[in-house]
Amino acid sequence: MRSLSVALLIFGVALARSMAVEPGDPIDTNIARVPVESSALTSVGYSRHLQVLEVEFRNGSIYRYIDVPENVFHELMDAVSKTSYYDNNIRGHYRAYHVKPAL
Repeated sequence: MRSLSVALLIFGVALARSMAVEPGDPIDTNIARVPVESSALTSVGYSRHLQVLEVEFRNGSIYRYIDVPENVFHELMDAVSKTSYYDNNIRGHYRAYHVKPAL
């Protein structure tokens, strides 16, 4: 039984490494984003299931933020200044992956 547990652990580590995202790697996105009125942001989407926030910027780049509570998404969408809310409450607060580089 112990050897099975070790084998599963090794398989899990290998699988995680094969799925790991390296800086600069493109990430496929299936998160629907909605257009927003903002000086820096173009669209925002959220996956409740994954707790992932996706933000598209005016320069064309897209970032995905991991482990973001749903209330943060709602607060961003309700913010008078989405850029200020993003700068103060999202950027640097959550692990981010670059989905698409700037144009």
